[in-house]
Amino acid sequence: MPADLAVIGLGPLGLPLAQAAVAAGVPTLGYRLGPDSGSLTAAELRRMLARGFRPTDRPDELGKVRTAVICAPVTRAADDGLDLTEVATAARTLAARLRPHTTVILESPVHPGTTEGFLRDLLEQGSGLLAGRDFHLAYSPSRVDPGNRAWTPANTPTVVGGLTPACTESAIAFYSRITDRVVRARGLREAETVHLLETNFRHVNIALVNEMAVVCHDLGVDLWDVIRCAETKPFGFEAFRPGPGVGGHGLPRDLTSRTAGAAGPTLRMVELARRVNAGMPGYVSRRAAALLNEHGKSARGARVLLLGVTYKPDLDDDHHSPAEEIAAHLGALGAEVVFHDPYVGEWRVRGRSVPRADSVHEAAADADLTILLQQHRAYDLQSLSVKAQLLLDTRGATPSGAAHRL
Repeated sequence: MPADLAVIGLGPLGLPLAQAAVAAGVPTLGYRLGPDSGSLTAAELRRMLARGFRPTDRPDELGKVRTAVICAPVTRAADDGLDLTEVATAARTLAARLRPHTTVILESPVHPGTTEGFLRDLLEQGSGLLAGRDFHLAYSPSRVDPGNRAWTPANTPTVVGGLTPACTESAIAFYSRITDRVVRARGLREAETVHLLETNFRHVNIALVNEMAVVCHDLGVDLWDVIRCAETKPFGFEAFRPGPGVGGHGLPRDLTSRTAGAAGPTLRMVELARRVNAGMPGYVSRRAAALLNEHGKSARGARVLLLGVTYKPDLDDDHHSPAEEIAAHLGALGAEVVFHDPYVGEWRVRGRSVPRADSVHEAAADADLTILLQQHRAYDLQSLSVKAQLLLDTRGATPSGAAHRL
């Protein structure tokens, strides 16, 4: 069966889109961009294949689809801008096979203006076709929330903005096949800026509550109780909770706060939020050393167990997890660091392998300090709080009074 859709890039953005499209009955081609980090169980892959999914590494097949969605990873470059290498690779690969009347949609997190400038130029130069006349060009900010079973691409509203009104309508027609609601943006730049606003909204609010955690600890105030009370307000407040740092794929460390490239203006509040959040791993490490000292132990030579090293609970993804920096800080203080995570078998920090504990309860009993970094459902926190000699809870997940909270 010929594919209607090509998803270019099967990482954390592309794989959920491919799954949603296949579930909606859209014959889908999945084109890998190198070692994509998305993962499927054998059962999930079998179900997708049975419904019309076809993974491929043959670029010629990209010229046989009606819609191509670029879901290439974007990382932060050394100059604090965006590294669009993978987007460029995807664009050049597609451009050489691009046919008239194809709809091309970018979902990768980019600066406003990237689709109309950078991507459009690559597609037009490589194909000899003109965007808006010979093929449709649009942008849709990915709203994938890995591990969220309540909100999926099928029921999360999708925002779309096109180069021309016809481009927008063509992209809307595609997304209407796989999602319940499509929201029309005024144009490409508006759609691109939606992602900037959404990710920065989360980042800034996490920074606020992280800074509150530091202040409340100094004041002897229980921030977790403050949040519990504050979230009863039915308007004007949304609860965020502190943690050991931020990680993942859709954060400003990947999507820089600059709005128009390396020379563009900055969002000053986001720059400050980034500094606050970037300082949390160091703060957690200092709190850990202080706790050890309060209990008559030095960080040097102490055995410290890190529980949960992924960036999100119940996922096997440790992309930009703050656990790595915390482990490095503790190692620099002379601590012996071990870890446990039900989703991670091997873990390396700064190129060095970190020992993995086989039994979480035995490891907690043996460690001078246990630090809960990620609240996986597999952890029996009531039992762990009893077993651990000393427990620092960075997630506020343990029973009240059972651990030292961030």
